[in-house]
Amino acid sequence: MDNSNTKSGFVTLIGRPNVGKSTLMNRIIGQKIAITSHKPQTTRNRIQTVYTDDRGQIIFLDTPGIHKAKNKLGEYMVNVAEQTLKEVDVILWLVEPTSFIGGGERHIAEQLGRVSVPVILVINKVDTVKKEEILAFIDSYRKIYDFAEIIPVSALKGTNVDDVTDTIFKYLTYGPLFYDEDTVTDQPVRQIAAELIREKALKCLDDEIPHGIAVYIDSMKERKGGKITDIDATIVCERESHKGIIIGKQGAMLKKIGSAARYEIERMLEIKVNLKLWVKVRKEWRDSDVQLKNFGYKDLN
Repeated sequence: MDNSNTKSGFVTLIGRPNVGKSTLMNRIIGQKIAITSHKPQTTRNRIQTVYTDDRGQIIFLDTPGIHKAKNKLGEYMVNVAEQTLKEVDVILWLVEPTSFIGGGERHIAEQLGRVSVPVILVINKVDTVKKEEILAFIDSYRKIYDFAEIIPVSALKGTNVDDVTDTIFKYLTYGPLFYDEDTVTDQPVRQIAAELIREKALKCLDDEIPHGIAVYIDSMKERKGGKITDIDATIVCERESHKGIIIGKQGAMLKKIGSAARYEIERMLEIKVNLKLWVKVRKEWRDSDVQLKNFGYKDLN
């Protein structure tokens, strides 16, 4: 690819938890990298994904949602999101389709007041509202920040998603590619596998448990002949009572999580997977610096 004609740059997706940041990024990249769930605080780390076409390369940083932190894990997540604002060329701010602008959005607008890069407002989930209402939503947001562009989309349905990439390229500068053309993420395969298991646990379990779980891969080995990969993984929770719920009656819940995760991991690796899951209790791990580091939430400073 001729670098004199290519554009490249870093773009971050910000927004309150659960506005569809990961869904949009997965849709743009064309495959699943970031886990999605209807529960907030799904994304915990800064996930880097790479979109490349004839025009150049966009490196997306999908950050945790900006929210009021309740523990050290929450503080870590907010720190990651706010730190990222200082390191990018374009900011995509995703919001829900509404005219009501709450404290969470006003807090983000305040944070954006300190940056000098173009901010593109993406009003997501427009498939859930009437077309004629969208102009009112645009008008409400225009009043709180001077956006470079405003784009209504449905990440779930793919509506106007191409407009998002077109607009980003408009604001990037000419320069060399940062990654090979076939790179889609900087996430190690083990980490993506762990995140896929956590996604399935989020979908299967009750609301009060998922925030208190982490997943790590104990071992991941391809068998001789390369037809099966054996994966041992541990789901960590904060209470003995949660452990019982995660395992379920006669192991039914753990089996359900494992079966759904195995399907996704097999799709990613394009190989048969033998997945074994274990459950361990680590009390209050979300408030322990040591445990947070063990589970991959490393300090950015």
